[in-house]
Amino acid sequence: MSASWIPALRFGAWLLLLLLPRLVRSEGAVPIAITCFTRGLDIRKEKADVLCPGGCSLEDFSVFGNIVYASVSSICGAAIHRGVIDTSGGPVRVYSLPGRENYSSVDANGIQSQTLSRWPASFAVTKGKSSTQEATGRAVSTAHPPAGKRLKKTPEKKTGNKDCKADIAFLIDGSFNIGQRRFNLQKNFVGKVALMLGIGTEGPHVGLVQASEHPKIEFYLKNFTSAKDVLFAIKEVGFRGGNSNTGKALKHTAQKFFTADTGVRKGIPKVVVVFIDGWPSDDIEEAGIVAREFGVNVFIVSVAKPIPEELGMVQDVAFVDKAVCRNNGFFSYHMPNWFGTTKYVKPLVQKLCTHEQMMCSKTCYNSVNIAFLIDGSSSVGDSNFRLMLEFVSNIAKTFEISDIGAKIAAVQFTYDQRTEFSFTDYNTKENVLAVLGNIRYMSGGTATGDAISFTVRNLFGPIRDSPNKNFLVIVTDGQSYDDVRGPAAAAHDAGITIFSVGVAWAPLDDLKDMASKPKESHAFFTREFTGLEPIVSDVIRGICRDFLESQQ
Repeated sequence: MSASWIPALRFGAWLLLLLLPRLVRSEGAVPIAITCFTRGLDIRKEKADVLCPGGCSLEDFSVFGNIVYASVSSICGAAIHRGVIDTSGGPVRVYSLPGRENYSSVDANGIQSQTLSRWPASFAVTKGKSSTQEATGRAVSTAHPPAGKRLKKTPEKKTGNKDCKADIAFLIDGSFNIGQRRFNLQKNFVGKVALMLGIGTEGPHVGLVQASEHPKIEFYLKNFTSAKDVLFAIKEVGFRGGNSNTGKALKHTAQKFFTADTGVRKGIPKVVVVFIDGWPSDDIEEAGIVAREFGVNVFIVSVAKPIPEELGMVQDVAFVDKAVCRNNGFFSYHMPNWFGTTKYVKPLVQKLCTHEQMMCSKTCYNSVNIAFLIDGSSSVGDSNFRLMLEFVSNIAKTFEISDIGAKIAAVQFTYDQRTEFSFTDYNTKENVLAVLGNIRYMSGGTATGDAISFTVRNLFGPIRDSPNKNFLVIVTDGQSYDDVRGPAAAAHDAGITIFSVGVAWAPLDDLKDMASKPKESHAFFTREFTGLEPIVSDVIRGICRDFLESQQ
């Protein structure tokens, strides 16, 4: 045989090996349901049938290569890039292949794949075989063990640092201004910060956005809940280049990143940590305003400030002060360069875990303590008492109740007082509403003054150091047998804002004596218990108005 035929035979053998899986298909295979973010390395088989979901956003995919993809690529992203499926999803067959020295970048079917110099494993995709059976099992997670190890059972998710509850987006600089080398140093620093934060299901959650010519959300809060997976995800982020349009990226992050669908949690501070190497090439002040409107706390970590010769290129030298949540020194952080940054990790983490300082995420819905003082006297009656509880519940359900958010408490009173639950008893809206709905009617006389004093002492006393603003909503249907002016004045002096709501025989003078100033907007009256419902929105608006005024 001529030696010239040998290369051709080798090529033919390689081609046969590549085509063989297409020819030999396993009959009756049931595809495995996967997510938009499942990568090739998460499928530990030489050949597997998977089912991609519909509705994946093209911007969310990380794809490296063309035809043959690095195993860190999203399987569904690669399948759309290859033209095997479209955004509606569908069955895909995945073939494991050896690693390559180089993966090319190609724009195809709405996805711009990225280059990668080397990766130890690859995969290819073809059209999968449909099955009449349903896809089995849960979607394959992007969480994975180190290469070569197999999970015998699903590991328990770590709860994380419960004392550091925050939803954090790291907005990194991916422009030509920072360059590939400093970009990698930046990623290393972000990884160290993420590791020290104590990421977990009940601790901080983090995501990553890259600012360059056009912003790209690399991964969301919901994608990873362990430090190991976050570190891997940060490591695989590729350098994009272009101008450092930080303002554009910050605006995009404030508007698109923090949604319930992407994993944001109610009552948890929303934070963007913006890394700027030098200066932004667009307007960042407007983006900071937008972020504040969305309740997002903006931190600026500036590295290598512009030297005097470069100041002429900076649109606004005070860009840091204008973009941060508050210009009080807390939300800005400076590092001289990207070298030897380990000593800066802990101080930054301490700032990010100080949720009492997160002023921009404090709203009337997540930063108030509201106690309800409910009249349980004999004149109310059981059916009307239920209407009072419904009134109270409708107010409570509006607020974001959590261990670091809004807190609710309730006292029922006649001649005596009974604490139904205190501010620290329940930390979820579901529990609070369930307990409110099950309060038992006491029946008896009416001593509202003593009840106010009891509430101030026993409910507000233990939380006097709380950063939340304190409110007391009194609901009564009759005249008090004792003085209400003295106890109400003492409550006002203690920083408690009182809303008084009277029904039926409640004297208007008593309501005004109890209410905070201006009396007209803090005292309400209705002849019938059914008239309580329209007052719900008035009380909520009043609480939000008073909260905003207290922040100015």
